[in-house]
Amino acid sequence: MKKTIIFGATSAIAQETAKILAQNGHALFLVGRNKEKLKIIADDLSVRGAHKIITSTVDINNTSEHSAIIQNAIDEMNGLDIALIAHGTLSNQKACEISYTEAYTEFKTNCLSAISLLTLIANHFEQQASGTIIAISSVAGDRGRQSNYVYGSAKAAISIFLQGLRNRLHKKNVRVITIKPGFVDTPMTKDFEKGILWADPSVIAQGIIKAIEKKMDVVYLPWFWRYIMAVIKLIPERLFKRLSL
Repeated sequence: MKKTIIFGATSAIAQETAKILAQNGHALFLVGRNKEKLKIIADDLSVRGAHKIITSTVDINNTSEHSAIIQNAIDEMNGLDIALIAHGTLSNQKACEISYTEAYTEFKTNCLSAISLLTLIANHFEQQASGTIIAISSVAGDRGRQSNYVYGSAKAAISIFLQGLRNRLHKKNVRVITIKPGFVDTPMTKDFEKGILWADPSVIAQGIIKAIEKKMDVVYLPWFWRYIMAVIKLIPERLFKRLSL
């Protein structure tokens, strides 16, 4: 029986991933901001077969609480095998361009808070010489675009941080998996016009489970985003800066 902690457990991708983990009999420690929503999710996961479910309500930006949350999860579940970091916000690019405070707040949520969690979890898994870390980055971090470069730069930083962790922890029998979704149809993107490149959260969740089972490193979801981003990264900067992306 695996013991898994999920940060940002109320997000659409996290919920769909938790459903699969519950069906596989995992013990789940769910961390989120909304107590009522966490309870609804926990009740659903219990019906789906989760071995044990514990919830914790917290503002993830309050990094001073991170150590206590992780230790509580370890104590309550008598250990920890998997950590999924799935929290985040979709930045208001225009507001961030005007205000450093707005930009910093978004960067703290999408990058700094995750780095805090990753540091603590990595140290625990390194000490026990086992464990799997999965963190959701984004294809937006592969190249800076005028439409979302604050969000993209935060995700770029997370991707590089995860790459360094992966290199550091490889010999310690700890897996570090970077998930890079493309466009996902979630409540966070409800105001966007959808097209053929958009994916359902359940598709991303299935990809995350596959990445865990196959011990993968960097995963683009759906798979075709790897090739889309490969092309985008090849565009010379002198041309790229002229594009309205």
